[in-house]
Amino acid sequence: MNRRDDLNEPRLGPGLKGFPHRHAPVARCDIGALGWHVLAGDLPLPVALLKRSALEHNLAWMQRFASERGIDLAPHGKTTMSPQLFKRQLDAGAWGLTVANTTQLAIAVAAGARRMLIANQVLADADLAAIQALRAEHDGLNVVFLVDSIAQLVLIEAWFAAQGGGAPFDVMLEVGVSGGRTGCRTHDEAVVLARRLHASNAVRLVGIECYEGLGAKGRSEDDVPYARTLMDRVEEIARQCDREALFDDDEVLLSAGGSAIFDLVAGRLKPELGRPVRGLLRSGCYVTHDHGNYGRMLAAVAQRCACERTLEPALEVWTLVQSCPEPGLALLTAGRRDLSFDIEMPIPIARAARGVRAARAVPASWKVVALNDQHAHLRWDAADDAHAPAVGERVGLGISHPCTTFDKWHWMPVVDDDYRVVDAITTHF
Repeated sequence: MNRRDDLNEPRLGPGLKGFPHRHAPVARCDIGALGWHVLAGDLPLPVALLKRSALEHNLAWMQRFASERGIDLAPHGKTTMSPQLFKRQLDAGAWGLTVANTTQLAIAVAAGARRMLIANQVLADADLAAIQALRAEHDGLNVVFLVDSIAQLVLIEAWFAAQGGGAPFDVMLEVGVSGGRTGCRTHDEAVVLARRLHASNAVRLVGIECYEGLGAKGRSEDDVPYARTLMDRVEEIARQCDREALFDDDEVLLSAGGSAIFDLVAGRLKPELGRPVRGLLRSGCYVTHDHGNYGRMLAAVAQRCACERTLEPALEVWTLVQSCPEPGLALLTAGRRDLSFDIEMPIPIARAARGVRAARAVPASWKVVALNDQHAHLRWDAADDAHAPAVGERVGLGISHPCTTFDKWHWMPVVDDDYRVVDAITTHF
């Protein structure tokens, strides 16, 4: 079995969180036929799961959003690092995939991707060598990464010269914002770098990139002028590079787009230049969305787009009430090791009594107020004491910011709306 087969169709078994303790190992692709039901007690809790209907809706919605604007998707794979979800995104029409580093690149390539954007600076010898090796091993593999300084370029050129030359690296110039992350801070700095990139025999300048997500507030009165200012800068740099013939390919790549205010940059990714432009939107969290941070952000997107329906939360973590040691407090069997907490606490969304296969809503006052490694502290208002959780009851938690839940699980079942397991995905962090 080759590496790609190992990634896409691994065998899963006991010892993985959420996998039945005494079940024989089974191929991932066969899990949907086993008749498991999350609320029937077939899987030990906690378990992170994906709702199939929301997943399919999100894949189609975002692809349609990009296509209607004449741009392409290069979804950020760091969100899920799941070969099965990568395939779904590519099958839905994605141009290629985005990753954050060369380790993630190798996983995405093994999963079948052939157009890759590393939305980060690459400069270490081992990483440059890894890209060249992957390009040699896979016909037609196109890898682009970011450059934001002459210091980085000098390191790339030194490695390239030490190897005796070869095929140059395709790179995009990154435009950054003051106080943000990487990227050129001024117009003049970017143009000087672009000229230097064009003159180098170690790289080819194929486009311009930026990331707007760190500045998103979720309020149109703030986000609209912020995104406009950033994209004005990007367009001005692209136009000057075009006028000076600094781009080294027949097609210019222009890329932006996180998962918060992607609508505000999508319409700015196809400026009129002297050669064709391919706009690439890099949203990653759209595939599962969430119940918190992105849910709030998408409310503003929906208002700006006049959309009645946008993305839907697909990711949930189901847990067990293990103790109710004092009035107004229940301890759940999931904690920092199991779910996201980098933006806010998980959000109680559903409950199912022991022995009941149907989920129902929870009182509005239920809140997770703290997490330990393996425990969530659930509290509620005294007015809801009559609806307090019971020991042995199951509680479903929504997530705010899905990325840091995925990296805590080696696999996740995919379920239908009744929580029957119909498929499974794996992750590779």
